[in-house]
Amino acid sequence: MPKPLRDPQPMLEQAIADWGGREDLWLFGYGSLIWRPEFDFVERRPASVHGWHRALKMWSRVNRGSVQTPGLVFGLLSGGSCRGMVFRVPSAHGLDTLRRLWLREMPTGVYDPRWLQCRTPEGPVRALAFTLSRRSPNFTGVLTDERYRHIFTHAVGRYGSSLDYARQTLLELRRHAIHDAALARLVALAHEKEEQEAQVAQKKQSGTPADCDTPPAPVYVPGSANPSSKKEQP
Repeated sequence: MPKPLRDPQPMLEQAIADWGGREDLWLFGYGSLIWRPEFDFVERRPASVHGWHRALKMWSRVNRGSVQTPGLVFGLLSGGSCRGMVFRVPSAHGLDTLRRLWLREMPTGVYDPRWLQCRTPEGPVRALAFTLSRRSPNFTGVLTDERYRHIFTHAVGRYGSSLDYARQTLLELRRHAIHDAALARLVALAHEKEEQEAQVAQKKQSGTPADCDTPPAPVYVPGSANPSSKKEQP
């Protein structure tokens, strides 16, 4: 387990104090919380926040990668907007839910928990979200397409691969009619690489040489002798 960046306990205590415990607890999910919440809730709504966007730009060295080959998970970065889901937890279960959620999301204190105004079809709600600072050492910065391909091919952690995580999130977003063009493009990068590798494997299996290994066809120059028409000399 990587060394904690910050002590998560004070941030938990602050979140509990900000919530107050008198009303139901709302939580905003934008990544795996949508398809694997791991807590009981009595209501779920589509929601959007402004001033923040979902980004696959946080290093994961345990859950979706390793210290040797870090993987990626989502963070909520400032700027833009994000569509996700909000979950309502009864006040009687809010404290226990927050404590268990901290064990899952905040073991190293990497996120900055924030209470955000979320728009829903039934009206606005104030929900807790896990945001990521660009000053965090776990923020990846800009990654090239080739770097994403490498991570999707090799990064695997205790909960599976980074690629499976990205794909599962994309599928769940689509199931809720949420279109994330940036995520769809990243997942498509992995599909392109898989198709290329499958074509190479198929050629090797069939015995057909790859294009780069195919000898060039002979070129016939008009007026010259056709080598293939010459008879062998005794």
